[in-house]
Amino acid sequence: MTPEALFATLEATWPAARRVALPPFEIRDGRGGGKRVSAAIATETVADDDIEAAEHAMAALGQAPLFMLRRADDPLDGMLAARGYRIADPTVIRACPIKALTAQRPPPVSAFTIWEPLQIMRDIWAGGGIGAARLEVMNRVTAARTGVLGRSADKPAGAAFIALHDDIAMVHAVEVRPESRRLGTARHMMLAAAHWAAEQGARDIAVAVTEANAAANALYASLGMPVCAKYHYRIGDSLDDQGRTDGA
Repeated sequence: MTPEALFATLEATWPAARRVALPPFEIRDGRGGGKRVSAAIATETVADDDIEAAEHAMAALGQAPLFMLRRADDPLDGMLAARGYRIADPTVIRACPIKALTAQRPPPVSAFTIWEPLQIMRDIWAGGGIGAARLEVMNRVTAARTGVLGRSADKPAGAAFIALHDDIAMVHAVEVRPESRRLGTARHMMLAAAHWAAEQGARDIAVAVTEANAAANALYASLGMPVCAKYHYRIGDSLDDQGRTDGA
């Protein structure tokens, strides 16, 4: 898996409502779905004067200026820093061959793949700040997709979303109720997601998680998912927090 393939999968499995070409940027209309679907991305070499045009385009969509930076975007990163943009949500994409997860199975009745999402899944997501706008992101996915309901102590405990792009499956919106954490719920959901994805023909599985989320990073590392790509955002001080980015 190349970083380029992983970023293409990230785009396809968690899509913006609209993408507008404004060379050297692509402007994305997130419609409240969070940073991942609202940030502008550089598609070619950027000059300092180009940034202002991107800022105006985002303002026209009712969005504050926000940029996603990948490893190849170091010059743009410096330009934005000079303009007073601050770093937000350094994030890693962890990935591995799907067979690393399908070698195990979740315990009986610990995780189920379901689409459309049940109301209890919507409630679990809402409890973690994954509301209607992010559910609309899930609904925009055109490829194979499903939700995952996790159970612990005979009760609904967690929810996640997974979708495919080419032969890569990406997991998003992993949320576990506070009282059900550290009980294996997220692990069981990841295993269930992997088995579903393998049945759809996926060869690899991936997940994006902020560097600051130590517990999630420890889980994915224990599943054999190393860091394969990184990105972060640059935002202005006027930008209101657009919510969590772990899997959203």
